Amino acid sequence: MQVAFGIFDHLERRDVPLDQQYEERLQLLEAADRAGFFCYHLAEHHSTPLGMGPSPNVFLTAVAMRTKQIHMGPLVYLLPLYHPVRLVEEICMLDNLSGGRLEIGVGRGVSPYELAHMNVNFLESRAIFEEALKVIVKGLRERRITHHGEYFRFTGAPIELAPKQHPNPPFWYGASTPEGLNFAARHRMQIVTGGPNKVVRGTAQAYAELLERFRDHPDDLNPRIRHPKIGAVRHFFVADTDREAEEIAIPAYRVYYNNIVKLWRDFGTIPTLFTDDLQRARGGDAAIVGSPKTVRDKIAAYFEESGTSYLVLSFAWGGLTHEQSRHSLDLFASEVMPHFAN
Repeated sequence: MQVAFGIFDHLERRDVPLDQQYEERLQLLEAADRAGFFCYHLAEHHSTPLGMGPSPNVFLTAVAMRTKQIHMGPLVYLLPLYHPVRLVEEICMLDNLSGGRLEIGVGRGVSPYELAHMNVNFLESRAIFEEALKVIVKGLRERRITHHGEYFRFTGAPIELAPKQHPNPPFWYGASTPEGLNFAARHRMQIVTGGPNKVVRGTAQAYAELLERFRDHPDDLNPRIRHPKIGAVRHFFVADTDREAEEIAIPAYRVYYNNIVKLWRDFGTIPTLFTDDLQRARGGDAAIVGSPKTVRDKIAAYFEESGTSYLVLSFAWGGLTHEQSRHSLDLFASEVMPHFAN
């Protein structure tokens, strides 16, 4: 089985000037580019320290200029927050600026509070998302958009740009629920999910069956991709020894937790989906932390137990410094990644 690695990034706020954070992240991605990672997946968040990249296309353009091979894209564009025609134009620009390396992740957003601050009704966000996606696909594949829906109306709106990849860059979706898997399969999207390795296996098997059921469906968004990628996200940190890795990662993970739940706390709630306990996260396969040998074994277990061939790792998160994230990535590239080369 040929495997591939990606990078997932919230671009969380760090205790350094913002311009320094951007520059250091770009340096990290230059190293990832040289190491041979397949794709850099950037989250979109608003009104929260979780996301210092609220406009993914701005940062991804900088990534495109500083790298040569690694693919890049949002995971995901929060479609209810975009004018679809404007987004079509930006996608076309970025796909061409990157030399055809753009990967398009789409979704409605998981936080009702982020959408509320943008005056978007969370209860309507699914319908807005699905209609916006239809408009975007038309805009990428056709030179004029005619669409009369509940949220968007266009009568022959001209599109003067075209993406470099034909008929469009690959589409991705974050999926775990039966509804989400069914939607992604009908559109033949590549997916990233979460959960313990055995849960990922179940998700992957269910998705493979759905893909077969929807074979040759007219809503196929990835006609050029024969076998859509199925992968999972893991927080990741490798240090020279297990003890050093844990001493650094345990407090850093608490910072990540505080960042991800901040908006929920602001509204007097706490989501049960997350934990501040790194050991608990490791027990549920949500995090991989340790020495090179330890993480090699955990990654091997992931591929064997999940039956998937794509693993998306988060290298820069919570309280980790740039130097710690960079050393982790360098160790991964030199002492872990080669063990999974085909």
